[in-house]
Amino acid sequence: MTSAPKPSAINGQLRLGIAQLNPIVGDIAGNSELIRRSRAEAEQNGAHLVLCPELAVSGYPPEDLVLKPAFVDQCMEAVEELAKETADGGPGMIIGAPWLFDGKLYNAAILIDGGKIQAVRYKTDLPNYGVFDEKRVFAAGPLPGPVDFRGVRIGVPICEDIWNDEVCECLAETGAEILLVPNGSPYWENKAEERLQVAVARVVESGLPLVFCNQFGGQDELVFDGGSFGLQADRTLAFQMPQFETGLAYTDWVLNDETWVCECGPVTVLPDLDEANWNACVVGLRDYVLKNGFPGVTLGLSGGIDSAVVAAMAVDALGADKVHAIMMPYRYTSEESIKDAADCAAALGIRFDTIPIAEPVEAFTKVLAPVFSGRAADTTEENLQARSRGVILMAISNKFGYMVVTTGNKSEMSVGYATLYGDMNGGYNPIKDLYKTQVYDLADWRNKNRSDCLMGPEGEVVPNNIITKVPSAELRENQTDQDSLPPYDQLDDILSCLVEQEMAVRDIEKRGHDRELIHRIEHLLYIAEYKRRQAPPGVKITARNFGRDRRYPITNRFRDRS
Repeated sequence: MTSAPKPSAINGQLRLGIAQLNPIVGDIAGNSELIRRSRAEAEQNGAHLVLCPELAVSGYPPEDLVLKPAFVDQCMEAVEELAKETADGGPGMIIGAPWLFDGKLYNAAILIDGGKIQAVRYKTDLPNYGVFDEKRVFAAGPLPGPVDFRGVRIGVPICEDIWNDEVCECLAETGAEILLVPNGSPYWENKAEERLQVAVARVVESGLPLVFCNQFGGQDELVFDGGSFGLQADRTLAFQMPQFETGLAYTDWVLNDETWVCECGPVTVLPDLDEANWNACVVGLRDYVLKNGFPGVTLGLSGGIDSAVVAAMAVDALGADKVHAIMMPYRYTSEESIKDAADCAAALGIRFDTIPIAEPVEAFTKVLAPVFSGRAADTTEENLQARSRGVILMAISNKFGYMVVTTGNKSEMSVGYATLYGDMNGGYNPIKDLYKTQVYDLADWRNKNRSDCLMGPEGEVVPNNIITKVPSAELRENQTDQDSLPPYDQLDDILSCLVEQEMAVRDIEKRGHDRELIHRIEHLLYIAEYKRRQAPPGVKITARNFGRDRRYPITNRFRDRS
């Protein structure tokens, strides 16, 4: 038996740049410039190779854009142009782009160096669950072998390719010396730990060091949190880049006893869960506003916890000068709420206007009186208040160009306690995937903490009285949320069981919840599906958000009576 060849090297050393980029889907020229600037900076810092995220040229996920031939053609032309620029003797690059070959479209990683395309590798394991739908637009590539970069045999599994063992096993068996993984891995709670465990498993199986390069930034409902990292062949952490930031990190690898070892790289402590969730909401809102060209945002500031948290997130995302809050009181609005809203606006330093809604509500009531004759007042009249507010906010948006931010949390969206064409009016909702109890937790966290990436002030930004008072929509006299809903800790646990875990009623009952209450919440959840279909997008935070993750039929008679 012949012995396996020894790993080759660039004089036994490899300086690798990891580009944690924030591309914009469809901005081929802009994304190419991000890649180009990363290479120029890496060259100044002596890097041999730069690793970019998955589909960095097109932006990720491009969805059905890649079904347009002109789009794919321009992506491939951009790669060819970038490849020519590597003729200057500077760093090589691994960049991602949609790639058409032999009549099939692939999600590809392309090695460019020495003025040309040196190798192309195709994503093998196409995710088709949750937020992912890649089998719709891409063909699955064959099991790959390593690419040769200046004598180093590099395995390039793409994102999902490392979530199963087959691709990395094939790369190890065909002589790869190190695994460099371009990713478009979106955030949800505890995702960083999931990625790490997956990467550890691949390192254990292959015996190879692994570098995980992840995208950063918001793309519609998804937030990509960065958090790129590397593992040594012995499974220890080689380096860790920050979450929720762009950046270009440099890692120095040396050949030690036929194994590549990272001798130098940054090590950042990742944020805890509340900080990560807050930052994700802020990044999602910021990039949605800026990438879509809005000059700022406007929102209704009611004096309640949800709108206060959204206002704070908006200031953290955009700065106080780009946030306009409107208080729209009616006869049921308490003086306490008016004061709380004003105090919140003052703490955040934002423009705050008051527009009473008595006249439009009473005008609607008057014109509808002949049709409603003989019928008692009910939620219809309450909804007129919400819809009057919605019309006012949309008028301000139309006049000044500011996008309306909506403020409904996941608990309300689950059970239908939000008004179509009223408080659901708007372009984006940063707390759409946060349960009410999480909103309270994040308000408490933000009052005590401020990440460096946030633009808002330090200290209490959500007045304490907003956090401690009994929640109410204030749509009728002495109304509270608990008039018609169980306490939020109880409601949110039931909803989490139904939505995130798809648990049977009998199993939820074992957690101590009343069976009839579970049935009622399940019924409310199902009948509100038509509302959620018309809701604006919002940041994905939980493992199963309303939208891309959970696709339930609107017309649905199933009820779990187990």
